[in-house]
Formats: sequence, structure tokens, C-alpha cells
Amino acid sequence: MNFKDQLYKRLEKYVAIDTKSDEASKTFPSSKGQLVLGKLLKAELAAIGARSVKMDKYGYVTAEIPATVKKKAPVIGFLAHMDTSPAAGGKGVKPRVHRNWRGGDIIISKKRGIILNTKNCPELAACKGEDIVTASGDTLLGADNKAGLAILMTVGEHLLKHPEIPHGRLKLGFTPDEEVGQGVKHFNVKAFGADYAYTFDGDVAGAIEEETFNADGLKILIKGKSVHPGTAKDALANAARIAADIVSTWPENRLPETTSGRDGFLMFTGIKGEIEAAEISGIACEHDLAKLKALEKHLEAIVAAKRIKYPLAEIMLEFREQYRNMGPVIRKYPRVMENLITAVKETGLTPHIKPVRGGTDGARLSFMGLPTPNVFTGGYNYHGRYEWVSLEGMNKSAEVMINLVRKWAE
Repeated sequence: MNFKDQLYKRLEKYVAIDTKSDEASKTFPSSKGQLVLGKLLKAELAAIGARSVKMDKYGYVTAEIPATVKKKAPVIGFLAHMDTSPAAGGKGVKPRVHRNWRGGDIIISKKRGIILNTKNCPELAACKGEDIVTASGDTLLGADNKAGLAILMTVGEHLLKHPEIPHGRLKLGFTPDEEVGQGVKHFNVKAFGADYAYTFDGDVAGAIEEETFNADGLKILIKGKSVHPGTAKDALANAARIAADIVSTWPENRLPETTSGRDGFLMFTGIKGEIEAAEISGIACEHDLAKLKALEKHLEAIVAAKRIKYPLAEIMLEFREQYRNMGPVIRKYPRVMENLITAVKETGLTPHIKPVRGGTDGARLSFMGLPTPNVFTGGYNYHGRYEWVSLEGMNKSAEVMINLVRKWAE
């Protein structure tokens, strides 16, 4: 099966809509562009003949594909998120296809000096001969997770056109605000009606994931004291400098850029400050919950030391739960992963089961009663200007979805 043209056309259309989520927003979804994309997806679902197409007040888009088998089979859900990361710009995305890549440099932007190759991204080496999609270097691409949207929509249309493919009832779900840890905050699992589900929100072809990080958001608020620099001795509390001191004190071997595999980290995602006030935001991530709490206690100790060092300032630290490791939940339902492993093998790929160094909507869904592992979409370097996705990888992901629906119908 070759869906590459359809997949790219949909990807191109979806990335043109700026859906960057906003952690500071008080609305849900956190950005208007997500509602624009949601309305587009709702219209497309209706146009391809999906049933029970809905978009609720929170922006969740859901639909059903009727069963083609008479025997009772589990109801399987497939989900992807509509937002893109706030870590890089998502407005005016201009996708570029680098056809039949043969190795060597992929020039994303000569002007900006953004060059993709196997030296700065070894994962690219497995994609020789494939069509690689990047943005222009001015923005991220948005394949995380608009590649997932394109895969679900393309396969959904294919299944509706080919009722000879055996499958039970299928549910499609498109969610907002996954990138800021709020993706399924208002999602109605009972109304969705699936017994098991899969998020299509992974990376390179063959990668499947049954574990995520445990993650907590963090915020440090610093209230300083402004005094004329000429009379500042023992009277000034510079909040901006205190913020910099806290960040620089955190050990360098516990950062995302210095860790891999199952190593946890703390990432400072934003720092803003002036003399009188400063704010640090970030995330703390660990696969083991006890280690996550130890990570947080380390930061608490640093903040406590800074309170002593800067007695004229007020320093407040708070953590907010984002998601928890879904592994223990999914392992209670072995068939969910068994069918996924088989579905990947049937495409000719070797399944690579690995822990997510991040999270997916599936983490929270699993704890909400819907076991939901994660499936590759064929890309890498998400959340930045070096982001890329392989159309062949997307096509393999679409094949996995078709194999899954067949497998669950057996």
C-alpha cells in the first residue's frame, strides 16, 4: 500500500495552520488555531463518511468507523494531538520535500546555517532512499503531531472505502494541548467508548512505546527588592540575578542535553525577570516515580539554600503533576502490546520497544481507564527547526494501523 501522496497532502494542509499551544493561557484549548484545525478535521471526517462526528466545547474531535465484522470485537481507539510545541515558532510553516535522500547534508536553511545530516542526527541514517520532509528553517515543521493526524485521517478514509477489510468498531480522537501536558484534561473516556487505544505520536519507523516519563511542571517565583545601585550594598535583591543563580546551580549532568535512555532530568523551559520580580518555568522528568521525587527534593534544597543566601528576596517553588508512567497500567493488558508488535512485524519492520523520554496523551488516558501505548509516525528532532519526517515512515505507520484493526478483529 502506498499512501505517500495522500499523507503529504494532508500534512501540508495541517501544518499551514498555527496550532502552537501556550502554557500560560487560561483558556482550553490554549490557542485559537487548534479550534480552526479541529473544525477542519471535523469537516473532513464528515466528508469521508465517518459516523458520529463531533467537536465538543473543549475542542476535542471524535468520530466512529463502523465495524465490518459481525462477531463481537473490542472497540479500538486511535488518537493524535492537534497542537505543536511552544518551543519554536509554528506560524507560516513551509514544508519542503527532499526526494530520494541519498545521504549527505539536507540543507534546511542555508541562510540560517541549519543543516541536517547523520552527524547531528544519527537516526536519519536508516532513511536513505526515502523522501524526507523538513520545514524551511524559519519554524518547526509540526510533524509532531500533524503526521499523526494525517496518518489517522488517511487510514480512516481507506477503511471506509474498503469494507472488505475486517475490523470491529473503531474510534478516532483528535486532542488539543498535549504539548503543555493538558491534552486529555477534559477528555470523556466513557463517551469515547473504546476498550483499548493507541496514540500515533512517536518517532522513527519501528519504534513503539509502552512507557513514558513521570513528569511534573515546575515554577519558581522570585520577589526581589529594588534599590539604587549607588546605595545597594546589603539592600538590593536582584530577582533576575537570583534566577540565574538558581538555574546555574542545577547540576549539568541532570539536564536533557546530557542524559539519555532511562536517565531523568530537569529542564528549564523559560526564564524571565527584572530586578523586582523573576519567574523560572520548567519540567522534571523520571521514569521511576521515587527518582522523580528525589529530583524535586534536590531542587527544593537548592532553593532553600538560595533563600539563606538572599534573605531580602522571597523565593517560592511549586510543582504541578503533568502525567505519570503508563507502563504499569499497560502491562496489565498484554494483548494491547502483543497485537501492536505483530502489526509492526507484518510491515517488515523490526519492532523497537523503548521508553518515551517525554509523554503522550496515552499516559493520562491509561490512568483514566483506557490503556494506550504509542506508535511511531516516522519523524525525529521534534520541537525545533531541525525537525523532519519520512514519508516512507508515515506510510509504514499507516500500514501498522491497518494491521492493528485486522488483528483486533480476529
